Amino acid sequence: MTESKIMKTVLFLCTGNSCRSQMAEAIVNARYPAWKAYSAGTKPAGYVHAMAIEALYEIEISHSGESKHINDLPTKDFDLVVTVCDSAAEECPLWPGKAGRRVHHSFVDPAKAEGTPEERKQVFRQVRNEMLEVIGDLLK
Repeated sequence: MTESKIMKTVLFLCTGNSCRSQMAEAIVNARYPAWKAYSAGTKPAGYVHAMAIEALYEIEISHSGESKHINDLPTKDFDLVVTVCDSAAEECPLWPGKAGRRVHHSFVDPAKAEGTPEERKQVFRQVRNEMLEVIGDLLK
């Protein structure tokens, strides 16, 4: 008889849920099979930024997430809740559900990048690359 593995759950919480939390969710779901990631925003933008999707695609991660509010999540209970922007950390100082652990790691908001399209894409890549370095440690 095989024993089924119970996946751990992580929520990445941001303000708009259009870039940072979406990228973190996709990275975990693509690269960490013991985890199921979700993302949400305190004030969802209503879309996922095209450059976030493109930055993920460049590292062979397909993501078709949608911007959602924390009230739209299928559960409020997570093994880990990670706020990825200062605003979300301030707006949600206490998580309304069960959170085994709560961590704050602020990433630069790539949606606020200025410059040419290529310069803006580079900021998305930098945030993505930082997430690739940091997420493993956050999940420990």
